[in-house]
Amino acid sequence: MRLKSVAVAIVGLSLISGCATISQSRFNPFNWFGAGQEEETLSPVAAESERRPLVAQITALVIERTPGGAIVRATALPTSQGWFAPELVSVDPDGDPIDGVLSYAFRAVPPETPQRASTPQSRELSAAVFVPNLALNRVRVIQVTGALNSQVARR
Repeated sequence: MRLKSVAVAIVGLSLISGCATISQSRFNPFNWFGAGQEEETLSPVAAESERRPLVAQITALVIERTPGGAIVRATALPTSQGWFAPELVSVDPDGDPIDGVLSYAFRAVPPETPQRASTPQSRELSAAVFVPNLALNRVRVIQVTGALNSQVARR
């Protein structure tokens, strides 16, 4: 009886250590995209009908896995207060990745009259977009671009 208990304990510990190894591997979809990293920006091509400018600076990029895909959430810092209606706009008109890169431009509507800058916390904007698993299967990099910088998350 004692031998049986020891064997069960060994098997249980082996399974737990295997789970820890898998959670750190590239095969675990919950850690495919880490926190965003800043990179040099290349201005995305805007659609002719797009009147909203790029927000000045992207400060954070987070990819949150969900059962059906992922939520791409970006935080940006415009030059002054009063910007509104932020949105992550796909650079590709179809919303498809280009060579494994899914690119978004962070756009918002600026205030009609000049506003003061105040503190960074009071100017902060957030926007998010859902990306289904079907599209994520073809993605290696997710990029969000502002006027001065961009943030990327790699698989």
